[in-house]
Amino acid sequence: MTPKDIFTKNLPEALTKKGDDVTKVNAIYQFDITGDNGGKWWVDATKSGGDVGEGDNEGAKCTITMIDTDFVDMVTGKLNGQMAFMTGKLKVKGDMSLAMKLGSILGM
Repeated sequence: MTPKDIFTKNLPEALTKKGDDVTKVNAIYQFDITGDNGGKWWVDATKSGGDVGEGDNEGAKCTITMIDTDFVDMVTGKLNGQMAFMTGKLKVKGDMSLAMKLGSILGM
């Protein structure tokens, strides 16, 4: 599994299933994933079922930066998000309170 798989297949399906629950977060996230399988994606949790896209989103209030392997490990449950942050594997720019809600977005 790669970050691209997560952002183009897994995450859109998971957000669609969550429906209106996605809007409880009410924010746009930017993900800057580094490494061989890296890239830039955004997740819009301001509308029912959310939206996911590739590239930059100027409306993002929280930017998450991680290396590709750590990101996949975090999404698949092998790496705890708080531990990743504490050890510098997950970097947050912007609204830190939104980073705390990340689990409800990525918890597929």
